[in-house]
Amino acid sequence: MAANPKFQVFKSVANSQYYYRLRSTNGEVILSSEGYTTKQSCLNGIASVKVNAPFDARYERKDAFGSYTFNLKSSNGEIIGISENYTTSTARENGIQAVKRDAPQAPTEDLS
Repeated sequence: MAANPKFQVFKSVANSQYYYRLRSTNGEVILSSEGYTTKQSCLNGIASVKVNAPFDARYERKDAFGSYTFNLKSSNGEIIGISENYTTSTARENGIQAVKRDAPQAPTEDLS
């Protein structure tokens, strides 16, 4: 259980790409990245999340039957973070609020 929110950078053994995940104060993963070819690109992605997280307009909310997700986008419209699946829109909104609250100040832990 994580006491503090944090970004974790890790390298996939499957494709040798770098990814980040943002863990909330309860240890749950609340945001994940797509794959990056370099660690620096991954760190740049985290920096972009920190800048864009506070702005509600950057969140693209998606609804499917029994599945609610969101994407966090940068100012140029690129997806920089992908949420977990939520079973209700209320749970998704709680996830967005957690990213807004946690991401800007979260430290980065390098697991790669």
